[in-house]
Amino acid sequence: MNHATATVGQPAGRAWRGVLFDLDGTLLDTAPDFIVVLNAMLTDRGHAALPADDIRAVVSNGARALVALAFGGAPGEAEFEALNTELRDRYARHLAVHTRLFPGLDDILRRLEAAGIPWGIVTNKPSIYTLPLLEALDLRARCASVVCPDQVTHTKPHPEPMYKACAEIGIAAGDCLYVGDHERDIAAGRNAGMATVVAGWGYIGADEHPSDWQPDFMVDSVREFGALLFAD
Repeated sequence: MNHATATVGQPAGRAWRGVLFDLDGTLLDTAPDFIVVLNAMLTDRGHAALPADDIRAVVSNGARALVALAFGGAPGEAEFEALNTELRDRYARHLAVHTRLFPGLDDILRRLEAAGIPWGIVTNKPSIYTLPLLEALDLRARCASVVCPDQVTHTKPHPEPMYKACAEIGIAAGDCLYVGDHERDIAAGRNAGMATVVAGWGYIGADEHPSDWQPDFMVDSVREFGALLFAD
């Protein structure tokens, strides 16, 4: 994945007062559990399993996108919605088996905590999955804010969840950095007046061009992200 480039936009090393993350494909590598669950549904029906990379590229688009990838159909169709319900039910029972922080991010979170800089999560993943997952990974108590779509009227790319997270942390949106791997993440941050970072390690498809999303920064790796955050 070589979409991301060196940092651009604002000067590196700016002292942001808070950092917010998207969840799937940015903070957590949740794809391995989705891969197991979706391929189990396929093989149970006598179909061939999908390549892991094909599933990984779609995870950030949500459960319905995964159902469409594996089975076709369209939202609203009875069979499609039944498959969507089954996928969600299976995932709820398998959401923290293989999921982990992306390598290197725990060190960054600990450095933020040591510096007294709060961090949080703004995700379009419903709280019924997000909160148990964070609890299972011992992250829930460390988050200064967790905002899920069922807690707001408007979801990303609308700025409402971004403002909610900032209010919970107690900082202005302009003093916050938002990190994500999807166009809607960058749009949400920009709509809220935040600085934005494309997480090049995330679930970015080969046909996507993150530079078109107009982020303030793009980084290829967690190491580059750390250099951006903690530059002298």
